[in-house]
Amino acid sequence: MSSITPQASMTTPARRSFLSGFGKFTLSATAIALLAGRDRLALIGSAEAKAAGNDVTILNAALAAEQEAIAAYQVGASSGLLQKPVLDLAVQFQGHHKEHATALATTVKKLGGTPVAAKAKYTFPVEKLKTQADVLGFAAELERGAVSAYLGAIPILDDRELAKVAASILGDEAMHWAVLRQALGQPPVPSAFVS
Repeated sequence: MSSITPQASMTTPARRSFLSGFGKFTLSATAIALLAGRDRLALIGSAEAKAAGNDVTILNAALAAEQEAIAAYQVGASSGLLQKPVLDLAVQFQGHHKEHATALATTVKKLGGTPVAAKAKYTFPVEKLKTQADVLGFAAELERGAVSAYLGAIPILDDRELAKVAASILGDEAMHWAVLRQALGQPPVPSAFVS
């Protein structure tokens, strides 16, 4: 059992479909490996996902997704398309993702793993970002994917304390998604259940 608590490892409870497995509630080892940027691990069967080291693999996939979110929010903040107070909100959400990434990397190290490094370059649809609403829509989709991803990760984490931390991050991601939907003039909570 991990000695990490949500309060100690993640002071602020936030992104893309890093573990969503196309909206399913569980993930295969293939999905985890691909999303973690480890193509050669994609050949591992889903039964292997429950083997030792599963939590490190899942946390590294989450870390990679958080790093991508940080980069995505930087694109939005640097685009010149966001006006105050939306710009301030984007920077705040980016800060949440930075806190998540720091906590995840620290936890991976504590579990004996090596945290994945951020990519040198991410490919985002910047050619489609022409207005503030475009940037908000892009961010909302990333956050929706994160909600689904954490929802998929929680039941397959072996360490229940880590699952609690992932649930805390899921809550933050859901709040980001709701706020972004509200800013777009959409219903902030589109349905009674999230998948």
